[in-house]
Amino acid sequence: MTEERILLAHGDGGALTHRLVKEIFLRYLRHPALRELTDAALLHLPEGRLAMTTDTFVVKPIFFPGGDIGKLAVAGTVNDLAVTGARPRYLTAGFILEEGFPLADLERVVASLARTAQEAGVAIVAGDTKVVERGCGDGIYINTAGVGVVADGCDLGYHRIMPGDVVLINGTIGDHGLSILSKRAGIEFETPVESDCAPLNGVTEMLLDRFPDSIRFMRDPTRGGVATTLNEVSQSTGCDIILDESALPIREEVQGAAELLGLDPLYLANEGKVLIVAASDAAEAILSALREHPLGSDAAAIGRVEAGRGGAFSPGAGQASELTAEPGPVSAQGKGRVFLRTPLGGHRILDMLAGDPLPRIC
Repeated sequence: MTEERILLAHGDGGALTHRLVKEIFLRYLRHPALRELTDAALLHLPEGRLAMTTDTFVVKPIFFPGGDIGKLAVAGTVNDLAVTGARPRYLTAGFILEEGFPLADLERVVASLARTAQEAGVAIVAGDTKVVERGCGDGIYINTAGVGVVADGCDLGYHRIMPGDVVLINGTIGDHGLSILSKRAGIEFETPVESDCAPLNGVTEMLLDRFPDSIRFMRDPTRGGVATTLNEVSQSTGCDIILDESALPIREEVQGAAELLGLDPLYLANEGKVLIVAASDAAEAILSALREHPLGSDAAAIGRVEAGRGGAFSPGAGQASELTAEPGPVSAQGKGRVFLRTPLGGHRILDMLAGDPLPRIC
């Protein structure tokens, strides 16, 4: 039996297009606003500030240990909303399909996308499908938009970060990047490495509900990993960030495989992790709360925010220097840097990633 595949006619708006929409998309995506099949969804939003994001997913391969492009599209979009303090509500999904792409693979992706949306408590309310000629795509790309609502009074941002704050993460580092690399290269490890791909809004909403005044800032460390994301924070605030190498939660198999391949886990992408900058007096309570959540069992405090030294670092007696600045917001005019404190007490600079070793990671 010949495997059914995407034809150019699936994108012409005619009978095959309508069949594709009915038999695959509407089979799994069932929100009333979408099933109306009008040119725009009419939606109700609660009071609050509107948060909106857009993203495009071109991951290769499209199926990988721990996820696929459908799951990634929902989780990635939800997470971009969640770390701003928004409660994600609605998503759109635009599919760019290459002629010859198997219909069975499309159905598998759509089913995964729908499951992840249900898990995250968001609705897919609008969509689109385009078909490009064979050789002009790479099977499937997905473009999304996401809408959420930020409650009045929620205030997260660079302007809230100050010396003395603690940097937390909800779990292990580098899993997604290494999962993609191993699948792409056909490398098998003795202990399989799976992507951490997951929607984080359950975690972020719990934190904001329980610690509304102590959470300063959140960000998901996707492309460029933890090191690059924290460089963006340090450069935007003028603060230094000192990471403790011995506190970094990195799986042994990820660390070993990364060393073998000449990669640093701190620069590998993550798709189910959130970096949290929090007030130091609440850090232990926040960690305890994270560890009670299924996506936070490996949560750790990994570093500290300090006053910027203008790019220089002069620790005394092998330790990070004590803070001399009064607590308070730091001007973005400073030259903040990210440093890694080694178990021997030395420090090395963690620069922003220059040249992604893993393109097509998300």
